Amino acid sequence: MESPGNAMNYEQFIQDQIAAIRQQVGGGRAINAVSGGVDSSVVTALAHRALGAQLKTIFVDNALMREGEPRRVADLFARLGIPVTVIDARAAFLDALRGLTDPEQKRQAITDTFYKQVFVAEVKRWDARFLFHGTILTDIEETVAGIKRQHNILTQLGINTEAAYGYQVIEPLKTLRKDGVRAVGRLLGLPDEAVQRIPFPGPGLAARVVGEVTEARLATVRAATAMVEEELRGTDAFQYLAVLLEDRATGIRDGKREFGQIIVVRCVDSVDGRQATARELPWDVLQRLAQRVTSIPGVNRCLYDLTPKPPATVEYI
Repeated sequence: MESPGNAMNYEQFIQDQIAAIRQQVGGGRAINAVSGGVDSSVVTALAHRALGAQLKTIFVDNALMREGEPRRVADLFARLGIPVTVIDARAAFLDALRGLTDPEQKRQAITDTFYKQVFVAEVKRWDARFLFHGTILTDIEETVAGIKRQHNILTQLGINTEAAYGYQVIEPLKTLRKDGVRAVGRLLGLPDEAVQRIPFPGPGLAARVVGEVTEARLATVRAATAMVEEELRGTDAFQYLAVLLEDRATGIRDGKREFGQIIVVRCVDSVDGRQATARELPWDVLQRLAQRVTSIPGVNRCLYDLTPKPPATVEYI
């Protein structure tokens, strides 16, 4: 396990995990779900190195991803010689989230749809007994401490995945924090576009929609996300994102009163995600962000969140 001040031998970590994976899977098959985030990308590269053709990697299009994400992820791993099958599960996730506003209920709906529907179906189709997770140490710590519920934390909460879902979960990164995951990714030969990508939550854009998740609200936050990532990509910030609030605010558009939506922009500095501070962005960048974000139909207000972690978390849900 990583700890402050102790240098880890990541080359040895990779060799140890490859050996452990091969021993656990044996001659069987495994499923790996890649989301495009750094954690799942590193697990994908590590599991593929260990298992080769015994591994089937899928990308679950759950309607909660960033613009163009399915194609971007599939193309990235195709260049690395790792085939990715895109699974269209948009209807299943939107149906599961319909009418839900409570953050924990939304996270549970996403968890159930992933593990009881999509993954069960793929495990049976592939005749697999194992599922890879991109769980990292911070995910476990925050869930066990009750800070937030990570959708990929199961065994640590006493859930027997083999009994509940019919497959075993393998978590090769569960002793690492984000900086350690990136170090392993570099050694595995992943390009910077994968290793240095900003964190993206397991529940996807559902973690950035306060209130009910609908196709229309997802389209709004997806558009804002693309603008924020484009404007802040040149910074070395740990994470930056857009959040759609449930409240509305009075505004003016085309000379008429408008009761519009509110987008919050967040940009933070951190080493491993356990603590974070808001980045002091230049005034012209903030002005440009406000101008672009409020050009989205129905959005008339853009706010910048200065709250550190703690007391806040980086994500809103």
